[in-house]
Amino acid sequence: MITQSALVSFDRLETPFYYYDMDVLRSTVDNFSSTLRKYGITAHYAVKANSNDRILQTISGAGLQAECATGNEISLAIANGFPPEGIFFDGVAKTDREIVNALKAGIQCFNCESIQELEVIDALAGGLGLKADVAIRVNPDIDAHTHKYITTGTEEDKFGISTWAFDDVFAALSRCHNLQFRGIHMHAGSQITDMNVYAMLCKRAAEFEKIFSEHGYDVQILNLGGGLGVDYEKPLENWMPDIEGLCRTISENLPLKPGQTVHIEPGRALVAECGHIISRVIYVKKGLKKQFAILDCGLHTLIRPALYQAVHQVENLSCKAPVEKYDVVGNVCESSDVFAKDLEGGAPHRGDFFAIHSAGAYGQVMNMKYLQRELAPAVYSDDLK
Repeated sequence: MITQSALVSFDRLETPFYYYDMDVLRSTVDNFSSTLRKYGITAHYAVKANSNDRILQTISGAGLQAECATGNEISLAIANGFPPEGIFFDGVAKTDREIVNALKAGIQCFNCESIQELEVIDALAGGLGLKADVAIRVNPDIDAHTHKYITTGTEEDKFGISTWAFDDVFAALSRCHNLQFRGIHMHAGSQITDMNVYAMLCKRAAEFEKIFSEHGYDVQILNLGGGLGVDYEKPLENWMPDIEGLCRTISENLPLKPGQTVHIEPGRALVAECGHIISRVIYVKKGLKKQFAILDCGLHTLIRPALYQAVHQVENLSCKAPVEKYDVVGNVCESSDVFAKDLEGGAPHRGDFFAIHSAGAYGQVMNMKYLQRELAPAVYSDDLK
């Protein structure tokens, strides 16, 4: 995905930077769009995965909707072509100001995660003379079998409302006259590649839909959340996420009633594989038993490996042979700032270009100025042609 001509262009650029292969992004988005249409499923892109303007414009241009976790994400999504009437507003801690601005913007739905949130939205909507469309985020109590920091659907997570609180939900909905109930929302976790997890999620959705219907609440929206994973270990070979498998699993396991719609909230699956961090080797340090390739980027450029031991494929773009074993580490004074241990790759030299692949999701959007280093810029394949 990083061509020789692109590599030549890198030589005139300062590192580190985020390199976006726009052909990969467009192919991924187009595949999602066509597959979703085939199955009649609506996708709301999770803006938190990557909020870069050109990324957002490419996704909105393909007709996908948006899922936002903050008021600023809502403003950014609208500015980049996402219609407000297709925006879902998620998050466990929506502030009063964010709720008011979302109401004024005319978003499609608030995905609510607590009884108190329902009451606050009701009061704020009433103060504006508006009705707020809401869905209840139900905790499915499903273990997505991912890292504990990105599992969000078990019974004791801070997210969502568990079944034991349903009576309180129904009571709140009955007394909150400025709310319009639209449906249910679930999210099992992130980086899910086992379709059996989604099959279980669909069955739980059908169970919850039955409970709400029996209590007089018409479920129009069935939102299964996000979480579709990507191949971090072999991204250059398997860069297209299994959206076909996900949509087929939903179609086979979630029967719909007339008027119901199914929604998903993909984030990383759309953008992870189009993005790469390009960095130079500053020093090669040799020890008694191992050697280190020390890059000019660090955990402030890509925090995922340090935060939850995420694996990214790392490649020496400048040298393919001879092959040596070494650790690839960052420039931050933290022992967790490691991108690859015992990498078997081209021998590292000062000045070599390295790529950290699958960095399009939760890379640039989490970039920070730790140690007062400059934020890494974005470079696009379209601009190097």
